[in-house]
Amino acid sequence: MDRTEAFEAERPRLLVLAARVLGDHAEGEDVVQQAWLRLERAADRDGTEIDNLAAWLTTVTTRLCLDRLRARTPVPVEDPVLDDATGELWVEAPPDPADDVALADTVGIALQAVIDRLSPRERVAFVLHDSFGFDFATIGAVLDTTEVSARKLASRARAKVSQPAPEDALADWEVVDAFMAAARGGDFQRLLRLLAPDAVVGADEAAVLMGTPASIEGRDEVATFFNGSAQAALAVFVGDRPASAWFHRGAAAVVFDFEVADGRVRAITFRADPAVLEQVVRREGDAARS
Repeated sequence: MDRTEAFEAERPRLLVLAARVLGDHAEGEDVVQQAWLRLERAADRDGTEIDNLAAWLTTVTTRLCLDRLRARTPVPVEDPVLDDATGELWVEAPPDPADDVALADTVGIALQAVIDRLSPRERVAFVLHDSFGFDFATIGAVLDTTEVSARKLASRARAKVSQPAPEDALADWEVVDAFMAAARGGDFQRLLRLLAPDAVVGADEAAVLMGTPASIEGRDEVATFFNGSAQAALAVFVGDRPASAWFHRGAAAVVFDFEVADGRVRAITFRADPAVLEQVVRREGDAARS
């Protein structure tokens, strides 16, 4: 297999990695192409074959992602890798594999906003370990740091993602858009995570006359109703509230009016009352993240 064929065999994996780290598929494609150019230059300069091409490409791609993350925002000052009580090098207890699996499953649209607020090194360590299963020795080599430091970076990121600080809490529009994306994608488990246990669906009289359900109660029932649905709904504001709506001939016909509390959807009300529809304004949806 020549160099081009070997790279193309690795491209899909590298693209998934870069897109996950950067949170942007198009930017991930650009980074992978840069990795190819680096490979070409390295081969032309050295004239030797790389022993472990997959590992080399992983390192180069990840470091290119890290450079881009650092260019987006100033790098936060990170704490020394020391135990607070003893002053010695910090070593984390071995994690429960079940916790890792459960946490990795939560990395989706709703938590991307929190991941975006991690420092670049925390983000790379978290994604490489929790999403792709890289060991900390490898992550340390990629980040040009120690295995212990890589472990702590991932642990600190994991804590921020699983229990975000108040300033990292998802905005209501992020919850709404995450819920609608999960509905369109048929991601039942994500819908459950985004719904409060006592979530309900209701509707005004005009919406019921158009065929929407008058009432649905309970997280499982609401998730089941929305799972795989709302394919044509668009992101809107109703007054100053983030919502979603079905449009007909360019005008809002039914609004999904959300009540969000503590990062979870507590209620969704279908509204088709003309007075409500007059308040509907289209918005960018997921693009508002940037």
